[in-house]
Amino acid sequence: MEHIQSTKNSRVKEWKKLLSKKERDLTGTYIIEGEHLIEEALKTKDVIELMVQENIPILDSWPITKIPSVTTISADISKLISDTKTPQGVFAVCRKKETTIDLAKHKRYLLLDGVQDPGNIGTIIRTADAAGIDAIIMGEGSGDIYNPKVIRSAQGSHFHLPIVTGNLHTWIETFKKSAIPVFGTSLEGAVSYKEVSPSDSFALIVGNEGAGVARDILNKTDKNLYIPIFGKSESLNVAVAAGILLYYLRK
Repeated sequence: MEHIQSTKNSRVKEWKKLLSKKERDLTGTYIIEGEHLIEEALKTKDVIELMVQENIPILDSWPITKIPSVTTISADISKLISDTKTPQGVFAVCRKKETTIDLAKHKRYLLLDGVQDPGNIGTIIRTADAAGIDAIIMGEGSGDIYNPKVIRSAQGSHFHLPIVTGNLHTWIETFKKSAIPVFGTSLEGAVSYKEVSPSDSFALIVGNEGAGVARDILNKTDKNLYIPIFGKSESLNVAVAAGILLYYLRK
């Protein structure tokens, strides 16, 4: 097991770079932090290397012999490669998943149109996982699912279901050909979500925090839904709205 003490070490610099989207895209890898996330990652074959702060014991349940590289690091390095104020001291570098969607097997979908806030994206992924959604499609303009804040908010759910990036217009046409109903979300030209019946298969589209789902996408859906507001708030947070609709729509 290697030990690295200096923050100027070349490998430390590589880990630090993974906090940027540019480097994640370039290398096809990303960094995670925390025991829970690493436990979830170790259930997959995605972990490339594990980094543990020198004063923190490696958990007995972690299959260390199956991890290509295990390194102990100093507290200063932990601070450098973490994007939190209080580092947890355990990190892993993972390879991005190459995943596909199987229309014969996957029946319940969530599509994101320009959702950008990392906390919202992570919460939506976690909620979709809990609601038994089969796959998530990130439309153009949506945030990076490998952003550390997204991964933290998702709490390991990004390991549990396929998440792909794609053109939403193309996917809507694909769903229609497969007789999968497509629902948009909108405050205008929409019906209350309770006017549609739960189903074994559906595709739900939620939109940008400020602008909502783009009009040209809403024009292609089978039906657009809204959630009634009973108080004085103008709208619901996109992650909260997604949760309400996903749990309602699934049979």
